[in-house]
Amino acid sequence: MRSATALTSIMIKPFWLDASSFKSDLLAGITVSLVAIPQSLAYARLAGVPAYYGLYAALIPTIVGAIFGSSRQLSTGPVAMTSLLAAASVAPLATQHTELFYSCVILLALMSGIFQILFGIFRVGALLNFLSHPVLMGFINAAALIIGLSQLPTLLGIRAPQSSHFLLDIWHVVKNISALHALSLGFGIAAILMMVALKKFTPKLPGVLITVALLTWVSYAIGYADMGGKVVGAIPQGLPSLSIPKLDWNTSLSLLPASFVVALVSFMEAMSSAKVISNNTRQPWDENKELIGQGLAKVAAAFCHSMPVSGSFSRSAVNLASNARTGLSSVISAICVLLTLLFLTPLLFHLPKPVLAAIIMLAVIGLINFRVMLNAWRASKDDGIASFITFTATLAFSPNIQDGILIGIILSLALLLYRMMRPRIALLGLQQDDAADTDSHTTSPSHTRLSVIRFDGALRFINVSSFEKAILKLERDNPNLRTILVNCSGINEIDASGIDTLSKLITRFKANGTPLCFSELKKQVLDVVERTGLGETIGRDNLFHSHQSAVDTLLARVEKS
Repeated sequence: MRSATALTSIMIKPFWLDASSFKSDLLAGITVSLVAIPQSLAYARLAGVPAYYGLYAALIPTIVGAIFGSSRQLSTGPVAMTSLLAAASVAPLATQHTELFYSCVILLALMSGIFQILFGIFRVGALLNFLSHPVLMGFINAAALIIGLSQLPTLLGIRAPQSSHFLLDIWHVVKNISALHALSLGFGIAAILMMVALKKFTPKLPGVLITVALLTWVSYAIGYADMGGKVVGAIPQGLPSLSIPKLDWNTSLSLLPASFVVALVSFMEAMSSAKVISNNTRQPWDENKELIGQGLAKVAAAFCHSMPVSGSFSRSAVNLASNARTGLSSVISAICVLLTLLFLTPLLFHLPKPVLAAIIMLAVIGLINFRVMLNAWRASKDDGIASFITFTATLAFSPNIQDGILIGIILSLALLLYRMMRPRIALLGLQQDDAADTDSHTTSPSHTRLSVIRFDGALRFINVSSFEKAILKLERDNPNLRTILVNCSGINEIDASGIDTLSKLITRFKANGTPLCFSELKKQVLDVVERTGLGETIGRDNLFHSHQSAVDTLLARVEKS
């Protein structure tokens, strides 16, 4: 029933066509297209598919993402991370630059899109938070390094081997650097310097487009292709043909894990952009609706014979900075791409591939942020370890970087379970704010006959043994103990295992003449205690609403005994 409600809640966002909004969206759409066109060509190379696949991905999928998503300024299309994941996922199944490889990339777009649509329909967007931020940043840092290094052969004009060990392939390129093509390196360095200079001194101008246009003209003028340089070459004019992607059962099964990873990681990238946009515009967005929108965009890409798409952080930032008001800006951006496909593709023939490599390298520099990993270590050693292991595993397994993120997800969940198994258990003084951890201090109560302990965490099957051990250790280490008070202010939930363990402990301690008392039980916990009859086992005289009144009452009891 909930899934049906979610599906019927998909609504096309209205594009309000008042004059001020239309003007802002028009200018924003044209500005974004000036960045999107060269980026699309570059990211198609990164995905291992022909350059025009990138233009196809920036056309209909961009419109679909704008219509069915929830964030008005999110720009959907080719992105670096998803493109790299696509290439890495398909590499074990097919050789690059073959029809089989292209078919697998298209199928990956379809399958990852279906995953995202299902996530959105069944409203499991919040569950995607199982991929912790430190793990995601470890993966992104490693992937950004891999993306940058993967462009090194093109930048140097050196043919690189494509084995199952990416780092060894890069080392091969470094060892053979004497074979570099000087003119290719010159184009690459010139592109980097021009884009950096234009961004610094004339940030309002489309630096990427200016660089591409100028260096493409230089390439044509000097005959770069005839001098051994690699250029984009012929790009088919016209619209992409729409057809159902070729489905193969065995290939689909092989791509299933990779499709899940692409759906997960690409949405994380889109979600981070949507959050930034929402914070800046104060406009709400819906993660489940955005999942459906991004999933439909991927499916549209597959039907257009293109590559997986996602929400672009860089182009969304341009959209936001250009004062876009609605998704109409993305539609206008797609129209500009359409005009390029119809009339301007011959002008891209002499575009040097080292220039595209330079575009990719500069784009991913902004993704590298080791400070976040360091802060994760400072905040929590567990998070720091998870981030570092994900980073290392992603590098070690490249080009199969999806294995790195899977290891990160498993490790993140394992550490979460480990922390849940070992909640903080504090031994309190007779004043509640006087506390010491039972794991790091001698468990001696401040009164020889009364001990107060606090359990910080839900009392569930996964950690009841920790609670039981702490109580038994307290009894064992303090033979004169006559009463134990459990402060329950940190217990938000209790399950059947918790009830069973408490019942056995209460019965045991009663037999030894040492009652277990409880204070500050929260309503939801007290309700479970009453429903299960545990309240009668504890005894009404041993349940207290206030912690201090419990201490005062129990002190008086033990002094009399």
